[in-house]
Amino acid sequence: MRLTRQTNYAMRILMYCAANEGRLSRVPEIAAAYTVSELFLFKILQPLVEAKLVETVRGRNGGVRLAKPADQISLFDVVRVTEESFAMAECFETDAAECPLVDSCGLNSALREALNAFFEVLARYSIADLVAARPNMRDLLGIELPETRALVG
Repeated sequence: MRLTRQTNYAMRILMYCAANEGRLSRVPEIAAAYTVSELFLFKILQPLVEAKLVETVRGRNGGVRLAKPADQISLFDVVRVTEESFAMAECFETDAAECPLVDSCGLNSALREALNAFFEVLARYSIADLVAARPNMRDLLGIELPETRALVG
């Protein structure tokens, strides 16, 4: 199974917000960190907000932040929100009647079992796990600590 670019960047947005915990993250900063367009990130944010994984704060000093703790957002939560289809083969589609084996094929059940195993693994990992796996994530993303900002400004 191949995840979409939208899912990839949705996870990256959440990881950025988790690494920037306690502060609002601005879309231009996230876009710069990942060298992707702000417009693309805004499109990805909408389903994340609707699913209550991220919340937005409007205004001059606004931004985005996680709507719940990073350890409570599983990778499966993100995939479920951002992926449109989990059809691994034609027989997963509702109009699979063209196949003469549709009612008795072992392929469909094997693929469904594989897909469920994939979902189970994603459910075991949280956004917090991804951030914890890279202790230097803040540096890699160019996130300054509040103390650093105060000294520079």
